[in-house]
Amino acid sequence: MELKEIKLKSEAELQHLLQEMRKKLDELVFKDNQKQLKDVREIRETRRTIARILTILKEKIKGN
Repeated sequence: MELKEIKLKSEAELQHLLQEMRKKLDELVFKDNQKQLKDVREIRETRRTIARILTILKEKIKGN
């Protein structure tokens, strides 16, 4: 997900997206531990997306 898309979302949507991404990260890590994950880069991309979401959330909260 790109930064532009994340910035357009509301706080509630960002919270929901954050929950989904954390759940996805848990699943990816589990699959990696079970040696079932083909693309381990997906873990890194998911972590970066979570960091972006958290940054935008903090900016929105600070701005209000």
